[in-house]
Formats: sequence, C-alpha cells, structure tokens
Amino acid sequence: MKMFCFSLLFMVLLFCDTDAAEAKQGMSLSSQKFEIQKHLNSLNKPAVKSIKSPDGDTIDCVRISHQPAFDHPLLKNHTVQMMPNYHPEGLFRDGKMSTAAKNKNDGSKSINQLWHLNGKCPEGTIPIRRTKKDDILRASNMKSYGRKTNFSTIPKPESGRPGGVGNQNGHQHAIAYVEGDKYYGAKATINVWEPKIQQPNEFSLSQIWLLAGSFDSDLNSIEAGWQVSPDLYGDNNARLFTYWTSDAYQATGCYNLLCSGFIQINNEIAMGATISPLSSYHGSQYDISILVWKDPKEGNWWMQFGNDYVLGYWPGFLFSYLTDSASMIEWGGEVVNSESDGLHTTTQMGSGHFPDEGFGKSSYFRNIQVVDESNNLRAPQDLGTYTEDNNCYDIQLGKNNDWGNYFYYGGPGRNANCP
Repeated sequence: MKMFCFSLLFMVLLFCDTDAAEAKQGMSLSSQKFEIQKHLNSLNKPAVKSIKSPDGDTIDCVRISHQPAFDHPLLKNHTVQMMPNYHPEGLFRDGKMSTAAKNKNDGSKSINQLWHLNGKCPEGTIPIRRTKKDDILRASNMKSYGRKTNFSTIPKPESGRPGGVGNQNGHQHAIAYVEGDKYYGAKATINVWEPKIQQPNEFSLSQIWLLAGSFDSDLNSIEAGWQVSPDLYGDNNARLFTYWTSDAYQATGCYNLLCSGFIQINNEIAMGATISPLSSYHGSQYDISILVWKDPKEGNWWMQFGNDYVLGYWPGFLFSYLTDSASMIEWGGEVVNSESDGLHTTTQMGSGHFPDEGFGKSSYFRNIQVVDESNNLRAPQDLGTYTEDNNCYDIQLGKNNDWGNYFYYGGPGRNANCP
C-alpha cells in the first residue's frame, strides 16, 4: 500500500513538474512574441499608404515627421532640413547637380527600384521597407537586427596583411582608397549585379566608406552602396543600403532606417529596397551613382542617389570625428568568408568575375571623386588598392577621359588558386 501511494505521489509530482515546465515555456514564448511585436511596432511607423512590391516587400509611405530618426532623444525637437545649403558644385538652390554621369555614351544605363512598378509615395512622406517578424527571427538576437556586430567589416589597408583584421574575422575586400588629407565627401558610379551567396549568414556588397577616428573603438563611418544579404533581407536580391556608426559598431548605428539617425526627405527612393534591372554578363550594364558630402553651413552629411534624388542626411551631432571631416575614403567590394565547410567560400564579389575581363563582364566603380575643403568634387590623389588575397578577389585601377578614375574589381571566391 505504501509503495502504491509513493508511486501515485511520484506521478502527481511528475505531472505537476511537466505542467509547470510547459507553463513556463508557454510564458517564455508569449513573452518573446510580445517583445518581437513591440520591436516591430517601434520600427514600422504608421503608414499613410502601403505599396506591395513584386519582390514581396511592403513599402510603407510614412510622414517625414514620423520616421524612425525622430526616436533619437536629441532629435525630438529637430527641424528637418528639407534641402542642403550647398551641393559640391555650388549653391544647392542654383540647381547644380552632379554632371559626371549625365552624358552616358559608355554602354551603361540608369536603374530604378522594383517597388516603383506598383505605385509611389505621396509628397510629405518617405518610403520605408516594412520589417517583418521573419526578418527579426533571422538575427542572432532581436537587439542585433539591422546592426553590424564588430569592426571587422572595415578594410584596414595599412595593417590588414595576413593575420590582420580582414583574415581574422572572415571578411575579405577588394578596395581603392585615399588617406592623409581632409575629405568632405565622396562619389562614385557603381554597376549593380546579383552575386551568388554560398551561406545565408554571408553577404556581398559594393560601397563607399567615409571614415574618421581610430579603427579600434571610436571609428566614425558613413557607408552607402548596394548589397546582397540573405540574413538581413531574407532573399538574394541586390538592394540599396546605407550604414553609419560613431563607435566602431559597438553601440551606435544601423543599416538603412532600422534605428534613429539618418533623416530621409525623399519620397521616391527606399533604403533597403530591391534595385532593378541588373547588369548581366556580356549584356547590358546598369549602374547607380552615389554621392555623400558635408553641408559646410549646417555640418550635416548628405546623400544623393543618381543625378536627381537627394535622399536625406546624417545630422552632424551623431559623430565625433566626422563632425569635422573624413580622414580616409574607401571604394570597393566586401564579402563574408565563413569557411563553413573548411574551404574558402564561393560567395561572389561584384559580378563574380575577375577585373581583367573588363567591361560587360567584370564589376566596376567609375567617376571616382572626393569633395575637398572648398566643397569641390575632384579626382582623388594617390589612390591605393588593397585586397587580402588577389587569387580570390582582385582590383585593377584605370583612368580615361570618359570614366575619370575607375577600377574593375571582384572575383568568384573559391577557385583553383583560392582553395
């Protein structure tokens, strides 16, 4: 009888423990769902209009005054600067826009974003790519969504030899760069591809970096270009992106509009949206032009897309060193090489072809320029190049009358010479 009672008691306790564990797990899942929804609500602002893009994205048209930038405590009473005071070619109100790419007789063509096929956002709003629950769940944790986790993504030419930043952390680059002066902006025209990505946690991008500070803990960086990042976007589409940080990616900054910071004023271009059409091997070449410069009057860093779209600005107070100027400019490509199978990744950079294949086959940056202290666009002096292993990804500089300073870059990753 005692044995029966003991067994019965054991079973009751077992059921109670199981029920308690299931209840705890249920509460944990419920809490997680609540936190995810809370985070989504903070990212996805109320929309005046929503547009379904052919690629599955939803583009929300959000009033300029309701965008994520104004979640920043120092921007609560900020008056939006609706246009820069100066453009690198003169007073902005004079309508002086970039002319380097106006006369295109080089075989390349301008491009748009895919969501434009299904509508446009009204005046007074900005287009924001809606963040989905799946986007957040792909991140290692909710707080890291939309953020870089370390400063290994910055190519550091002077010390990035074997054993340096690039090789230790699995990021590889093929870049051109200038340093040793004060830079107040940078510009380039970049053709856009859809490189193949081996692993979802890897990415391939092509961008401009404006850098100031040390590479250790206080690096200031403004970045803009195009990228393919399955982890961030959930697909393999080439997308326009920006990034910023004022402390080497430790606590500040994010991609696109996924945190407070960048203030967008343009209602036609969406950060993080799919670019279309794309360049094809031995076919038509499509490129984007990006200009980032500092307004000498207000001290804000502005971004222009193409010849016609002034997108918005990073307020100068976000930064420490970049409140003055950049000390290094970099242009080029970057991939993540996770070596998941013990071999170099097959993730492609650019077109996935080496620079010696040239136009229509390799990827390029052309009309490379910097903005000097007089707010003039000029050719960069003493361009250097850097890559961790030119058997995997490479770069070749060039110069001519049509393209000014340019380079071809990229590669396939793993191949017979890059095991």
